[in-house]
Amino acid sequence: MDRQDTRSPRSRAVGLGSAKHGSQQWWMERVSAVALVPLTLWFVASIIAHSGSDYAAFIAWLGTPFATTFMVLLLIALFYHTALGLQVVVEDYVHTGAKLPIVVAVRLGCFAFAASGVIATLRIAFGG
Repeated sequence: MDRQDTRSPRSRAVGLGSAKHGSQQWWMERVSAVALVPLTLWFVASIIAHSGSDYAAFIAWLGTPFATTFMVLLLIALFYHTALGLQVVVEDYVHTGAKLPIVVAVRLGCFAFAASGVIATLRIAFGG
């Protein structure tokens, strides 16, 4: 049975129904949340393991390929998940014409924070 068949005759005639993008955003929130679990556990364990280290030792650790890769993945997943979640909050609770500019600002802000973190991590990794 086709998905279209479950809609009422009126909704098929008028063309109303799902915008076809809400479920993808929902799934991406779940996928990013699942990715964040091991990455966050790794980050917390790493911070605890290096809590007694000095600055130079911590920078040396962050410069290793493994730590750099995981830190970049953590930053990307974290700010992507944040952007998706904040967009849902704005869409649910902002009921004015400011909705689109706020969503754009949230997305750009999350992108800026992610890019700053990734650039800082790569500068440490490559000694810049």
